[in-house]
Amino acid sequence: MAKDTHHAYRPELDLNDARTIVNAGIAEAERIGNPMNIAVVDAGGCLLAFARMDDAWRGSVDIAIDKAWTARAFDVETKALAKLAQPGADFYGIHASNDGKVMIFAGGVPIKEGETVIGAVGVLGGNGKQDQGVAEAAAQALADG
Repeated sequence: MAKDTHHAYRPELDLNDARTIVNAGIAEAERIGNPMNIAVVDAGGCLLAFARMDDAWRGSVDIAIDKAWTARAFDVETKALAKLAQPGADFYGIHASNDGKVMIFAGGVPIKEGETVIGAVGVLGGNGKQDQGVAEAAAQALADG
């Protein structure tokens, strides 16, 4: 198979990648006029980069980080996990696991290289639709770059 010379393979995120992701999230948050907290974790779920925009909710810092961690820990968007965590669903009660670190509302998105999850982004500062939109724009940044 011919080597793809247009796209470098990323086995994991580095700080420059994380900055690109955060900056894309900031740009989208500015576009919609809503300050956000934006967190990026690496493949191991460790915080790699974080930004709290001016006037973003201070109480959302840890939640944004936990959304990113959750998206990586389960390799699923937190929005999708929320549906699976409702009463009667297979993962009901999962939000109480991992010392309450699991977030089950929109705004956490895995970052993939092909089919491999290499990190995740978590966003909080707006409603679920806004958080999800900013997270998706941020997660797409590496694919666009």
